[in-house]
Amino acid sequence: MLWYLHLCAIHNIIALEYIDGVIGVMKEFENGSGKFVEVTLNPKIIISHSININKANLLHEEANKMCFIANSCNLPIKHNQTIRS
Repeated sequence: MLWYLHLCAIHNIIALEYIDGVIGVMKEFENGSGKFVEVTLNPKIIISHSININKANLLHEEANKMCFIANSCNLPIKHNQTIRS
């Protein structure tokens, strides 16, 4: 979220609200242990001007490349964002 908000700021996109609902898929092993095999971020974002919606959507890819957490994971992190003004 922080990288995304930073990228919005430097592209003059005003994010008024950012709420995320994360869904993780786990694989469980016979011994009871497990691990996450996929994570999907489902942010709902409100921006100030609808003319920036396309650019705001594209910034998610850039934010994922910069994210410390995403870069530390060995599983796919998907984005399913909803942006409106």
